[in-house]
Amino acid sequence: MKVLFIYPNVYAQIGFNYGISFLSAMLKRDGHETALLNINEKLGYPLDIPRIINDVRVFNPNLIAFSAVTNQFQHILTIAAELKKHIAVPMVCGGIHVTMVPDEVIGTGLFDSIFLGESENAFRDYVRALEQGTDTHSIANCWHYNNGRVIKNPVGAFPELQSLPLKDYEIFDFQKMIDAKDGWVGLMASRGCPFRCTYCFNHQIVERYATELRVPLSQLNYIRHHPVQDLIREIVYLQKKYRNIRMYIFDDDLFTFDPDYIRAFCHEYQKVTTIPFVANAHVQTFSRDIARCLKKAGCKIIKFGIESGSEKIRRNIMHRYMTNATIQKAFRIAHEEGLHTSAFVMYGLPYETREDIMATIQLVADIQPGRFRWAVFFPYPHTIAFEISQQGGFINFEKMRTLNNFTDESCLDFGFEHNLFIQKLQKIFPWYVNAHSTFPAAAEYRRLIADIERLSAAEWESQNHAIRDIDKKISAQLAAATQDHYAIRFNPFMAVRSDWKEND
Repeated sequence: MKVLFIYPNVYAQIGFNYGISFLSAMLKRDGHETALLNINEKLGYPLDIPRIINDVRVFNPNLIAFSAVTNQFQHILTIAAELKKHIAVPMVCGGIHVTMVPDEVIGTGLFDSIFLGESENAFRDYVRALEQGTDTHSIANCWHYNNGRVIKNPVGAFPELQSLPLKDYEIFDFQKMIDAKDGWVGLMASRGCPFRCTYCFNHQIVERYATELRVPLSQLNYIRHHPVQDLIREIVYLQKKYRNIRMYIFDDDLFTFDPDYIRAFCHEYQKVTTIPFVANAHVQTFSRDIARCLKKAGCKIIKFGIESGSEKIRRNIMHRYMTNATIQKAFRIAHEEGLHTSAFVMYGLPYETREDIMATIQLVADIQPGRFRWAVFFPYPHTIAFEISQQGGFINFEKMRTLNNFTDESCLDFGFEHNLFIQKLQKIFPWYVNAHSTFPAAAEYRRLIADIERLSAAEWESQNHAIRDIDKKISAQLAAATQDHYAIRFNPFMAVRSDWKEND
């Protein structure tokens, strides 16, 4: 069979879809032919409906499969509706958005079937059944229509990661992606997360699997690792197959969760490559021993999600129970062991006040990470944080449906004054951090912030587009005077310390 994957990722960062890479690899292992429409304007494929229709016709698939994240689902609806007018081919949809709101997705009437959860085995079985003309109605993880009625099959067991083939990189035109991402290549050593943050989908997935499999949480085997040797073979393959790789980034929810696994991986990694890597850690599971192990193996950047500097917001809204002291300790250890640190922060949360946001700014200024990335909270459907936001009457649902990402603006409504503060903060968050730091340049940034805060909404609307250029100019002046500061770099929502040297 010929299966065409469609992955809209428009007006967003270039992303590698791990799910599609495994699904395609499994289908190819069965002898099927696959292709992908990777729709992202930065890759030269904008959201162009006539082009999409033409490309579908050229490939002439037996099945079209969409992969959906929440912010991109609006575009999937547009594409699927247009394809349905012109091409009589079965269409299915999977991905995290489907897993979180399956009734909404199947209710659109656009898809013959949808897939919930980790569906590598289910999708393989589905394609086999279509090819053989046998029944698809009892396949786990799959919902579909049958005589006007929706059949909702429960999920099956999580896939055994060691049974999966090497990801299909070729379907992505991967060299083009490497070059577009300046040599950064994503990897994933594990699946699952032990924490249950309210804004994340993990808690919903765990509850669905535990309920439908009728097993206690302790027996779910949700957190799984790819065998170290499989991961090493993948790295060797990438280095033989592709050019210009200069950084690996592990996209695991929590790369450092299992210390024994990390030690084994670091030992083997050093044998096959000198390319540095980036990984996610959690402040509550980060130790000096692991920091040293990572550093020795070539870890360049270690990333922590601190999210909020308000312990009240972290505890009551986010269900993240670490203290500021624990956060400060983790960053101190990382710095002492020579690791460049990255902090994730989030604001625009339900019930969050200006004082809570200022606590976040102050915490970032205190821990002095090597870099930090900020985002506006987005209430992903069926998460606990979504329910909190909905019950509090914060969500502007019309705006929520039209946002392409969680970096540009908020879909929560806090009233005019606080909404404007968040809009300004999204552009100049690092200026606030600089202003609250011990850097000599702090006074200059306090002056800049005072000027910005005096701007009316209309004045801000007319001037905010110049912020990036202003930041570059100020940063150049401070760098010439060898004054430390954070400057916006790489994208509009990341700031990096001015003393960062990539080749250190």
